[in-house]
Amino acid sequence: MTDSLFAPLTLRDTELRNRVMLSPMCQYSADDGFANDWHRIHLGSRAVGGAGAVMTEATAVEERGRITPGCLGIWSDEHADAIEPIVDFVRSQGATPGIQLAHAGRKASHRPPAEGGDPIPADDPAGWETISATDEPYPDGDRSETGESAATRRMDGDDIADVTESFADAAARALDAGFEIAEVHAAHGYLLHQFCSPITNDRDDEYGGSFEDRTRLLREVVATVRDVWPEEKPVFVRISATDWLPDRDSWDVDDSVRLAPLLAEAGADLIDVSGGGIHPDQRIPGTGPGYQVPYAEAIREETDVPVAAVGGITGPTHADALVRNGRADLVALGRELLRHPYWPLEAAHELGADVEWPVQYRRGRFD
Repeated sequence: MTDSLFAPLTLRDTELRNRVMLSPMCQYSADDGFANDWHRIHLGSRAVGGAGAVMTEATAVEERGRITPGCLGIWSDEHADAIEPIVDFVRSQGATPGIQLAHAGRKASHRPPAEGGDPIPADDPAGWETISATDEPYPDGDRSETGESAATRRMDGDDIADVTESFADAAARALDAGFEIAEVHAAHGYLLHQFCSPITNDRDDEYGGSFEDRTRLLREVVATVRDVWPEEKPVFVRISATDWLPDRDSWDVDDSVRLAPLLAEAGADLIDVSGGGIHPDQRIPGTGPGYQVPYAEAIREETDVPVAAVGGITGPTHADALVRNGRADLVALGRELLRHPYWPLEAAHELGADVEWPVQYRRGRFD
């Protein structure tokens, strides 16, 4: 039988009730990294709305790994305790809870977008030191109030070991909090992407230079998360399939196809395929319906690694076709689920799929 959008997806021993995933989207609403009522409503309503998997926003594995002071974190047991009741509620509604483990690297210490998104200097009481594969800061000085970018320190061997350990510790806390999917964030110009891309990796040690060395940290992080994560539960990796910088020596789809089986070998069960974010000069070739789907499709065609597709997917028929035609195993919805938290329930009706509604909402069914 051909899989459809509302067919279950089994990864290891974990079954997602359907192929719709809430894409991780920063909310910039945490209190010193702690989840609060906003996260309870944001994540909980998408679980009530019928999503198969509900993924948190980028959740920092250490305090300096936050993009902004308002970003979610899991660098302490107390942070895990704060989000555990939300995880319990998501699961109680039939959705599979996932957490995106992240480190912003040189894109850390910025103000939230609603406050302008400017870099915050490390000597500002609200800012902190940023670290990266390079000592070149993210080039956003043109849009900052001071005309400067935040200073960045090149990571040494101790820093690399500390960050790798932070991912492992964060995964252990996430497991204790009840999450069933761990996603390693290696996309959108954040730390692990900074190591992979030649745009930002100018190192000449074992973590720079060749493709193998530039991807070493990501592969090591995935392996250490896999060591912590139970055998029966899946690990995802979100990547930027391309830097969208075709005129430079940059990361591209061929690199992503080459990387996917290596990530699977390290312990990844699904590649969540996005794009861009490494440099503000990127040129996005249009943002129409499914504009990033070809990247996921390329990985799926060339490897046997399951993929999630994201980007401009809004229509139930389109999303269903992606699964039925073998272009993706999972469909991640971002903006569409912000606009329509109950999109999966409505999509199931449009597609003629029989899905369970929350008992409290059954009077609203389309019967």
